[in-house]
Amino acid sequence: MSGGANTPLRRLVEKGRASTATARTATLLGAASSLASTFLAWSYGSAFPGDLTIYGYPGGAQVHVLVLAAVAIALLLIEVSPLRRVVTPGGVGGTVRVLASGVFLITAFTVLAIGVELGGLINVEWGGWVALVAAAVFAVAARLLPADRPAVWSYRLPDWVEFLVIAVVLGLALAAFVQALAIPEWEIFLCYLVALGAALAAAWRLGLAAWISAVGARHRGVTVTAAFVVAAAFPFTQGSDNHWLNVMVNVGIFATTAIGLNIVVGLAGLLDLGYVAFLGVGAYVGALLSGAAASSIGWNPPFAVTVVIGAVVTAIVGVIIGTPTLRVRGDYLAIVTLGFGEIFRITVNNLDGSTGPQVTNGPNGIPGIPDLVFLGVDFGQSHTIFGMNLGYFANYFFLELVLIAFVILVFSRMNNSRLGRAWLAIREDEVAAQAAGINTFRLKLLAFALGATLAGMAGTIQAHAISSITPDSYQFLNSAFLVAAVVLGGMGTVTGAMLGSVVLLLLPEKFRFFQDNKLLIFGLTLVLMMRFRPEGMIANKRRQAEFHEEEISERLGREAQAEGAR
Repeated sequence: MSGGANTPLRRLVEKGRASTATARTATLLGAASSLASTFLAWSYGSAFPGDLTIYGYPGGAQVHVLVLAAVAIALLLIEVSPLRRVVTPGGVGGTVRVLASGVFLITAFTVLAIGVELGGLINVEWGGWVALVAAAVFAVAARLLPADRPAVWSYRLPDWVEFLVIAVVLGLALAAFVQALAIPEWEIFLCYLVALGAALAAAWRLGLAAWISAVGARHRGVTVTAAFVVAAAFPFTQGSDNHWLNVMVNVGIFATTAIGLNIVVGLAGLLDLGYVAFLGVGAYVGALLSGAAASSIGWNPPFAVTVVIGAVVTAIVGVIIGTPTLRVRGDYLAIVTLGFGEIFRITVNNLDGSTGPQVTNGPNGIPGIPDLVFLGVDFGQSHTIFGMNLGYFANYFFLELVLIAFVILVFSRMNNSRLGRAWLAIREDEVAAQAAGINTFRLKLLAFALGATLAGMAGTIQAHAISSITPDSYQFLNSAFLVAAVVLGGMGTVTGAMLGSVVLLLLPEKFRFFQDNKLLIFGLTLVLMMRFRPEGMIANKRRQAEFHEEEISERLGREAQAEGAR
């Protein structure tokens, strides 16, 4: 066949190229139209968040549409430029498709929300309808682009450049987080989450996210250190405002407890539905030794001693509970631990001096817990650091960072040790592990006690941070949320437990109007996660391989067939 012959194959190739060019042109026009529509007015009423009545000045959700459309236009132009081999070696079809979906979701939601909140779609100005049509064209045309494949960047830069990349990425993450907290309107916040999700998905499709992850893995020590430095910078973004500092202190306590639970659930595979009781034991130890007026113990030792006592007491309670409990497995273990969690709550309810000894003040709990005074620092006072006045909850936030660093160190050492591998063997197949000579009962009991110890340490801080504890704070629902944080975030990973804790505590705070339906939304989220990403948001490689074993086998089979054909 000559190169210029008008063969059916060549006509098919030329038709495919023409179709691709047409799809790319249509997508580019749709993206440009979406971008231009952000400079039009979308609403007749200025009461809608962001004031979308102004021409020539994007506001609110329009800003998110503008950014996503601009990125899509840039990628489409790069695709037909010499930079394609460097920036988009796998193509941009899937990446632009994700961005277009984000633009359409944000635009459609905004138009619908204007109609609902302002009393009808008549309040949507013509610019809003133009934006909706443009977003629809953008989304449909993007679906016609040829599918790409997630790119793999193998670029290795000098170490100092990669250190700078780590610092910039973490700095951008902090800026994005602070910006999310600063958005007061739930409509704009929801659009922000959609835009952020689309941007992250696009970064993954481009290979950028995988490359950044590889850079972080190569310099793990630098990454962890930089992450804590960035986290320590968070209070400086809040100044003397205590609201979000208070929320983040609670998130830190919850995350510390979830990491401890991750040892029990994620490593050893023991489903504990009463784990919040260990947090409660630590909190009551901290409260009883705090010098509070309602405390039945007159001793007020230094806080360092209180933390040690709280850790020891919760470890002992963990051994006492675990010794009879760990004789059973699976669903029976979950039921028994649920029972012990309720036993703790009922016990502290009855230690009120009437139905039992006066220890915990019964259902009234222990109020008026004084602020910590540790290393000469009064945690109840605002302090000026680097010329900036920080709210007093910043003190507890910094203390939580120290505790989280300690808990992460413990978890990482356990996970990478022979003990951690033994726990994983028990999780995979307890009978096989026992046959291999592993003392399964002793190791399960050790996991139980270690997890309880970490929760108890977090509890001693919680008592001072919230200044009042009651038995109702340690119900089964809180244990369920802890398990959900581990499962949603990713079992067996530290970052997964922390991310799950942030999501479960921060989102209800931002969407307060959903409080009445919180459990319904929580349940739907769990169902969707178990259906589409059962390994969690940040998956452990072993767990991911377990959940996608068939897909991996099929992929390996196809690769073997392709290799054999060659």
